[in-house]
Amino acid sequence: MALKVALQMDPIGSVNINGDSTFRIGLEAQARGHSLFFYTADKLAFVEGRVMARGFPITLRREVGNHVSYGPETEVDLAEMDVVWLRQDPPFDMSYITTTHLLEMIQPKVLVVNDPFWVRNSPEKLLVLRFPDLTPPTAIARDLQTIRDFKARHGDIILKPLYGNGGAGVFRLDPNDRNLASLYELFTGINREPLIVQKFLAAVEKGDKRVILVNGEAVGAINRVPQAGETRSNMHAGGRPEKVGLTARDLEICARIGPVLREKGQIFVGIDVIGDWLTEINVTSPTGIQELERFDGTNTAAKIWEVIEAKRG
Repeated sequence: MALKVALQMDPIGSVNINGDSTFRIGLEAQARGHSLFFYTADKLAFVEGRVMARGFPITLRREVGNHVSYGPETEVDLAEMDVVWLRQDPPFDMSYITTTHLLEMIQPKVLVVNDPFWVRNSPEKLLVLRFPDLTPPTAIARDLQTIRDFKARHGDIILKPLYGNGGAGVFRLDPNDRNLASLYELFTGINREPLIVQKFLAAVEKGDKRVILVNGEAVGAINRVPQAGETRSNMHAGGRPEKVGLTARDLEICARIGPVLREKGQIFVGIDVIGDWLTEINVTSPTGIQELERFDGTNTAAKIWEVIEAKRG
């Protein structure tokens, strides 16, 4: 059955077609006979009882510099779609949260992936708090003394914005560092959000593993290795993707969190594992499926669409 699919994402004309997961998802949808409509989050609107989006019908191709063709600009009622993808990148701010409220209004008639209610209530760095035995020592706090006490206990820590992404604003503070108060002033001067602080895991030097789950089941992983002298392994921050397998510990983690993800309608999820520890559960706009396909031949996009088609069948 051909599905009408809307992609709510960042501008598709500027994506890296060899790395962007949404592009690969769209390309697979097209190959399966589904039609695509593209719009950006700022073109989403609630108008007199209807959830509308202004955008373009699109055709995709794996051709660098010529990867998308646009039909005429049009406004559509998203309730007339079969599937809407919530795929714009964070920051996970009030603008992002508002889109989840609007998309929630077209459910259950339309399948929104991932389920916007649980995207809104399961931010990357907060959902992991439900699994304290799987995660490194962690604190969420805005109070400087609480953070200082945490650092005193653990010595070597990572400090980062609670709702950041792509490795931006991630700092390692080792036992000799004297910058905690200055960084605290910097962060708290920007917004009113708490910070997240975790015990530094030396295993990150060997890589930060991105494990991909589809409907709660692990389908594979890639390893992201930081550049020399760098703590951050995110590919946005220059991390190098490498082929890697799933360990018994990876599978144990996935077995614990998979049923929760499936129950909450989180069809496409990427978790971050450093050594034996779960550090993030990414539900907003996870990446990594093109790298996994190149390394292992695993067509994650096809697996995702098999789940969606079964739900829409």
